[in-house]
Amino acid sequence: MTASSAVTTGTLVVPDARLYYEVRGAGPLLVLIGAPMNAASFAAAAEQLATTNTVLTTDPRGHFGSPLNDPDQDSTVLARAGDLAQLITHVDAGPAVVFGSSGGAVTALALAQTSPDLVTTVVAHEPPVRELLPDAEAQRTLTDDIVATYAAGDVIGAWRKFFAQAAIPLPEPMLEQLFGGDRDPGQVTSERFWFAHELRQTTSWVPDPPLLRSIPTRVIIGIGAESAGQFCDRTSRELAAAIGVDPVLFPGDHTGFVNDAATFAARLREVLDQP
Repeated sequence: MTASSAVTTGTLVVPDARLYYEVRGAGPLLVLIGAPMNAASFAAAAEQLATTNTVLTTDPRGHFGSPLNDPDQDSTVLARAGDLAQLITHVDAGPAVVFGSSGGAVTALALAQTSPDLVTTVVAHEPPVRELLPDAEAQRTLTDDIVATYAAGDVIGAWRKFFAQAAIPLPEPMLEQLFGGDRDPGQVTSERFWFAHELRQTTSWVPDPPLLRSIPTRVIIGIGAESAGQFCDRTSRELAAAIGVDPVLFPGDHTGFVNDAATFAARLREVLDQP
């Protein structure tokens, strides 16, 4: 492992992949994870939280610094939960509090179900648990169409459909700016893997509410205060109702921890400190 200023980086070899991770700070272990969002996406929030915690972030399998031995292998939720269990064990600072966002929230929930001894609290921020929705079948069809559109080479069209399904307004010029023209090759590779091997696997995962109610792990369902009516607002509220908890509001929208890391980190501390 090598250190750069306050960040220690490492690679954990698992049977089918190499997992890149970063560690900051000292204190109780706090993990910040996404899918497909990588360690860099959480860097600002990690810096804020590292003043009181050992903060672990990682590139999820198949993205950026965490290549798979077989790049055509699907990124299943259980595989990602297994990766996280191995990382928590490897850094030897657990058990952990795990904050997961979007696909990372699904990973965190799966970890709680499979390895509750490794995680004291899960904060699942806007998990896209589609199968809990009353219109799950229609949403499944939309997801399949998004994946097919991307596979046919219509990148902007696929993203347009994705944001429409997510109910996140994104003007056409912004779509062109973000997903058209010359783009970072690493980002394109990550995007291609997500559409082909991860999006379906994440949104089709079905949580086990009775199990989540019975394990000792505390489960908190988070929603962005600006996400009202969006796809992940709906899925999060369905999950919260299924496990019998009230959802907790966080600043911003689906990626509030990126847009205002300091405010988001303060709110996360406040939520974790509540009994």
